[in-house]
Amino acid sequence: MPRAKIVCTLGPASASPEKIGELIDAGMNVARLNFSHGTHEDHAKVLLNVRSEADKRGKAVAVLLDLQGPKIRVGKFANGQIELKPGAEFTITIDQCVGDEKRCSTTYSLLPKDVKIGDHILLDDGYLTLAVTGVSDHDVKTVVVAGGMLKNNKGINLPGVEVSAPALSEKDRTDIGFGLRFGVDYVALSFVRRPEDLFEAKRLLTADQVSIPVIAKIEKPQALERLGEIIDAADGVMVARGDLGVELGPEKVPLWQKRIIEETNKRGKIVITATQMLESMITQPRPTRAEASDVANAVLDATDALMLSGETASGLHPTEAVRTMARIIEEIERSEYYRANTEAPVINLVNSTNAIAHAAMTAARSMKLKTIVVLSHSGGAARLVSEYRPEANIICMTTNEVTFRRLALVWGVTPVMIGPAATTEELLDRVEGTLIERNLATPGENVLITMAVPVGAGLQTNVLKIHQIQH
Repeated sequence: MPRAKIVCTLGPASASPEKIGELIDAGMNVARLNFSHGTHEDHAKVLLNVRSEADKRGKAVAVLLDLQGPKIRVGKFANGQIELKPGAEFTITIDQCVGDEKRCSTTYSLLPKDVKIGDHILLDDGYLTLAVTGVSDHDVKTVVVAGGMLKNNKGINLPGVEVSAPALSEKDRTDIGFGLRFGVDYVALSFVRRPEDLFEAKRLLTADQVSIPVIAKIEKPQALERLGEIIDAADGVMVARGDLGVELGPEKVPLWQKRIIEETNKRGKIVITATQMLESMITQPRPTRAEASDVANAVLDATDALMLSGETASGLHPTEAVRTMARIIEEIERSEYYRANTEAPVINLVNSTNAIAHAAMTAARSMKLKTIVVLSHSGGAARLVSEYRPEANIICMTTNEVTFRRLALVWGVTPVMIGPAATTEELLDRVEGTLIERNLATPGENVLITMAVPVGAGLQTNVLKIHQIQH
């Protein structure tokens, strides 16, 4: 079983209960709902399918709601697409119109305010380039620098431009309401530029004493200037290499990927590496060698999770894409090179939970134990143990269904639901029975258990126990 987790974007190729079940069996840990597409009704059906198929299997599968954010797009064209030829003049207007070879509309009403003469406008993930030659109240006049076919609703990127759009659109606010109603496990905030962008989202995502964790998507150059502050403000980050590569240039993405992962790991936060990981598998049954190396390098960089987008949302081989990613991850994680180059972070042992997590890693390593069992209501102790990247399997047993699902995104953690216990002895009996029943341990085996005693007192983790399985 891979220790790094697999995030799958669900879409037309993978929305049915049968396909979702196949993806879970293949290794999907997190289902991503992309709110740039689809209706609330569509997403509700998919979410309920995920929960149902996961419950049938007794597996933890988290749901990640990915907000569209202030995505800037072109409008529609009379024939669905146009050809832009180098040297041609082309106008982008904030007025509603059906586009042609001379002009098109945009979803972003502040475009004329934000750009100036000499700026470059990139279309369709940077495949087309325009240079701004004039600006008026409603129109941006350009000349085509790099041409090609431009289809309906393709994205606009503005490298080097300070975009005025707020971090949360009205659509995002409505979509957050959906997330609260359906109890999604994580929300990803798009186009984060500064830590302040996260504050409003976190406020909206806190209701009735429930707070949904926020993942900051790093896809704007401005975010790199305040990376540490953004990581501190977020519950995790996503290395969103698509838009980041368009605005930075693809040659700068690999090193930034490593830096973002390193800085996030230092702070003990979750990091997801995303975009075009197995892109060719949208149409082909096998990945390119370069894609296999890309997945492997993200694992070697110590990412917590890797994300599939079009491969599972609209591709021809969604299940095989997940199986392929799982095989690559496992191959790397088994290697001596991986173990030799995966360093545990230096963590400040400020409380008993931190200290016991550190001690658990040390004891498991020195005694060559195969299993660490973390008993936790919130999952915090399991996340701390995970940060040390132990070779032992991390089994987090919890009575909390929300914790059970959210831990599906945490590196190396296998979440297990158990019933409540009144005493420490009853709890240890339940742990033993669960481990044996699920083939997670064998009679006579020593396992390491961390827990809080007395049971039910709501204390921090305060006990580390080497326990021999008796059943």
